[in-house]
Formats: sequence, C-alpha cells, structure tokens
Amino acid sequence: MATASDLPLLYSYRRCPYAMRARMALLVAGIAFDAHEIALRDKPAALLALSPKGTVPVLHLPDGRVLEQSLDIMQWAFAAHDPAGWWARAQDADNLRLLATCDGPFKHHLDRYKYPERFDNDGAGRALHRDHAVEALLQPLDARLQRSAQLGGPTPCAADIAIFPFVRQFAAVEPAWFGQLPLPALQAWLAAWLIHPVFEAAMVKRPSGQVLRFPPLPPAVNAAGS
Repeated sequence: MATASDLPLLYSYRRCPYAMRARMALLVAGIAFDAHEIALRDKPAALLALSPKGTVPVLHLPDGRVLEQSLDIMQWAFAAHDPAGWWARAQDADNLRLLATCDGPFKHHLDRYKYPERFDNDGAGRALHRDHAVEALLQPLDARLQRSAQLGGPTPCAADIAIFPFVRQFAAVEPAWFGQLPLPALQAWLAAWLIHPVFEAAMVKRPSGQVLRFPPLPPAVNAAGS
C-alpha cells in the first residue's frame, strides 16, 4: 500500500533479474525510491493487493499508479529523467530484437537449464536447453558487442541493463563452462557490468520485509554511463 514518503515504492527481490533491471534503471535515472525486499515464501499482503500476480518487480507510484512489468518500470524511469539518452539509444532494431529474444526464447531455455528439476529435464535435455540459449542470444549478442563495447555504442543504454541480469544468471550456472565459450566480446561486457557502480548499488543487500531507501547515484554515473 502507500508508503509514508512521497517516493516511488518498489517491491523487489534482490536476485530476480527482472527486479535487477528495474532497480538499475531507477538508479541510472537518478530517481530516489523506497524498496521493499520481499521473501518469496511470504509475500506481503500490500504487494498482493496492488498486484495479485504476486511477482516482482512492482512499482507503486506516489500518484497511485502501479507498474507491474520491469520494462514498463524502466520506461517510466527514463521518461522521468534521461539526459544521456539511455532509453532512446536502446530503441534501434538490433537492440529491440535482442531484448525480445532475451525475454522470450532465451529466458525459456535459461529456466530449463538452471532449474531442470522444475521441468523434468534429464542431463541431455538440460544440456540441449543450455546450447539453445547460447545460440538464441549469446552468440548474436557477442557479434553485436564486437562492433561496440556496449549495446548503446561506446556508452551503455537501457538495453544493456535490461539484458545483462539474465546473461549474469546464465553465466553463474556453470561459470567454468561459460568462461570457455568462444564469446570474448560478451564475456568482457559481462565482466565490466559485474563491477559497474550501477550494478553494485543495485545489489546492496537489504533485509527482507523492510522498506529502505535507495538514494540516487552521483550525476556523473548517470550522465556518462561509465
């Protein structure tokens, strides 16, 4: 329900890639927000009242509006403040195609690779989904990143922070195997994002069940994307 402050209230879960992209976008846009870190097995009644689907992220705006999809939250954040053009530079055909693949076929295969027990996958099926995920997104993403260090060109754009959390999740399943893939541009991009100040700020641990403030990042990080 409504927070005591006049800031947006984000229902979030630290390790969820959808919530990661939402937090990163809010931080890049320089928007202070309150975050309620949920426990997946004990979702707060206030979250379910706002969004019966019960998944995160959910953003409750001070004017009463509720945004229930991560990309909608990203778009709202950058519409509010985006002097460096993070959102606009994400809208070219290649980036939109990569993002659609990330949220569609890649996520389908990622789930079946990471959580084979949920889908009754044996070892062969799991490996097949792993390989399909590489073919669907990681190889095209590497090819794109060979042309520029970021999906926004020399500096990042919204597509980078929308896709990065899912590549991170994939790479973490079998790090040694991932590190041997012949995808050098992708691996360099991932390594850079893992130590990026935006990601580090987004991943600060917050106790579950509490509403805590995420302050905006320094303007230099937002403007330069460095």
